[in-house]
Amino acid sequence: MLSIPSLMYELGAFPGAVNVVGWTLLNTYCAIVQGNFRNRYPGCHSLADMAQIVGGPILKELVGFLFTASYVIVAASGIIGVSTAFNALSLHSICTVWFSFIATIIIIICASVRKFSHIGWLTWVGFASVYIAVFIIVYVPVPSSSIIPKLTGSRIGVTVRDRPAAAPQTGDFDLGYRAIGNPNFTTGITAVSTIFVSSAATSAFLPVISEMRKPKDYPKAVYMSMSLVTASYLTFSLVIYAWCGKWIASPSLGSAGTTVKRVAYGIALPGLIISGCLYVHVAAKYVFVRILRNSRHLQANTVVHWGTWLSCTIGMAAISFILACAIPIFNYVLALVGALCFAPLGLCMPGWLWIYSHGEYLKGNVFRKAMYGLHILLILLGLFLTVGGTYGVIVQINEAYRDGQISSAFSCADNSGSTSS
Repeated sequence: MLSIPSLMYELGAFPGAVNVVGWTLLNTYCAIVQGNFRNRYPGCHSLADMAQIVGGPILKELVGFLFTASYVIVAASGIIGVSTAFNALSLHSICTVWFSFIATIIIIICASVRKFSHIGWLTWVGFASVYIAVFIIVYVPVPSSSIIPKLTGSRIGVTVRDRPAAAPQTGDFDLGYRAIGNPNFTTGITAVSTIFVSSAATSAFLPVISEMRKPKDYPKAVYMSMSLVTASYLTFSLVIYAWCGKWIASPSLGSAGTTVKRVAYGIALPGLIISGCLYVHVAAKYVFVRILRNSRHLQANTVVHWGTWLSCTIGMAAISFILACAIPIFNYVLALVGALCFAPLGLCMPGWLWIYSHGEYLKGNVFRKAMYGLHILLILLGLFLTVGGTYGVIVQINEAYRDGQISSAFSCADNSGSTSS
């Protein structure tokens, strides 16, 4: 919801909407494939375990590396989000790098809670805070009885403004709304990768199955979750784009003017911190278990246990901090993780898992052979998005440095909130 609205300008409203619906439907199907495979092989607790069954230890290590890298990169987007919130709330009182560093320290402290069950409930807090913040951006008429004098009688959501906050406030201006965009390959594939990644983290669903009272109810949870995701992404992105056109900020919370931007970021701040915390925690937990799997220190409260655990959380967060400062544009970080990590994890692996489980379809009737062929195409689609998307976002990042959107790595400039225009 924070990144997709700004992509509508690149693709156009109709192709953008098709991408949102198409990718969420495909990612929903891939989530079901992974869940079915896990229920068929109950010993699998992660996508890496499944990779060992279908491809051996080498594939397991590759998938494990991609899994860890994906959450480290996504955590970088969390750091960018938190530092952007600090900039908005303080009116850029100190260097953005310092805000990124402060955000990293906060995320490390929260992520270092050892058991996920102790912080899992925070996801509801994060979900609610970001959802409310986006509603504020879309529509918030302030009544005449407002306790905030400056806002009394105001209309501050994007749908009730006369013109976008970032657009010229006098004279004629070009809204930039396009039903169908005209992106080049690198711009288009970067936008597509960002929309894809918004619903592609289906590998994170798998550990939940082992905690369900009825693992066979997993598909119901997937359908409910993805239905809410699809409806939210589609409605919020199209509404914000319709009213802001090319003047959308990225993240989108900055699209309705300075005052409401500060209000929205203040409400969304807990969600942004919690998201970064969870991403670092998941990546650190995978590395931690791999290091101490065959050691008594995995469960015992020893110095080795805590030293290893804290080293993992600090190490993962430190890498995320470096990435956030090197690529301080929110959408580019998401596009990079979508292409480089989640395309092979969320598309190639489910296709492979299905083929492994349904080998007899190759010798079946025409329908079964067609199904087999479609899953081969799914793997090829994942490979195309991996190569093409990674190339596209690298080109975009280089152009951002060349054009001055990113002045330099570890710059004090607040690049993350620039508008699409």
